[in-house]
Amino acid sequence: MAQDIVKAYRTYLKLERGLSDNSVVAYLQDLDKLFVYCANHSLDPVTLSFDDLQDFVYESFEADSNARSQSRVLSGIRSFYRFLLYHRERDDDPSELLESPRKEQHLPEVLTIEEVNRLVNAVDLSSAEGHRNRAIIEMLYGSGLRVSELTNLKLSDMHREEGYLRVSGKGSKQRLVPLSPEADKWFAYWMEDRSRLTVKPDAVDIAFLNRRGGQLTRAMIFTIIKRLAVAAGITKTISPHTLRHSFATHLLQNGADLRVIQQLLGHENITTTEIYTHVDINDLRNVILQYHPANR
Repeated sequence: MAQDIVKAYRTYLKLERGLSDNSVVAYLQDLDKLFVYCANHSLDPVTLSFDDLQDFVYESFEADSNARSQSRVLSGIRSFYRFLLYHRERDDDPSELLESPRKEQHLPEVLTIEEVNRLVNAVDLSSAEGHRNRAIIEMLYGSGLRVSELTNLKLSDMHREEGYLRVSGKGSKQRLVPLSPEADKWFAYWMEDRSRLTVKPDAVDIAFLNRRGGQLTRAMIFTIIKRLAVAAGITKTISPHTLRHSFATHLLQNGADLRVIQQLLGHENITTTEIYTHVDINDLRNVILQYHPANR
């Protein structure tokens, strides 16, 4: 019976769900863990109750505390019981109420204002790409752009006189973000340098170009940031996204409303933006350490 169920489940994953061979193998490996557990406890995996399934989950999670592994196992188990329900081997789904493990949330690396200043001052303005690189840093930090939004930024979407940019974010959703006077100043210098390049036909409307007149890649932006961090003596592990994090964090530190920051960053859900409230928590801790009588 078990072999027939597994065979039918494999067919379901491959044909009805259209999963790759590697994904099918991974799902069956997770299912095998459940079958081993059932064999050790004289249980039938097809007729397992919610309580039995929950005991299996607790036992599995004790053996492997990695949240990502736990989520993968749960996904595989839920898929199996949805299959049983769909094929009328059961009339209920015991995995429906299983709780997923909470993934550890890592706070983003953030630069101090002094470190941002060191980063921009590390740009070699005498080099051919100096003005471009300075404009890139000013725009990433001054407007909170994602690296993909920067590389895809079009000249036709830059409304410099009005002081804003139209950017296309995740899911091709467009939003307006401010263009700071400082970023606009360095972009003007870059435009003079850009005018001397032989621009490739498919990059005529692209704002930031490489030395061959083509569109800059994400990898190149990462390389620029990494090299500047080394030149500035910044030991933190940073990327272009670090400047976006710093943009949001410094706004929050200076009293900006979280909803405004959400709109500027293009976050669909406010909970994504709430990660930046860790700054307030750190500030509160410092206040307590500094001013509470018990700490004096």
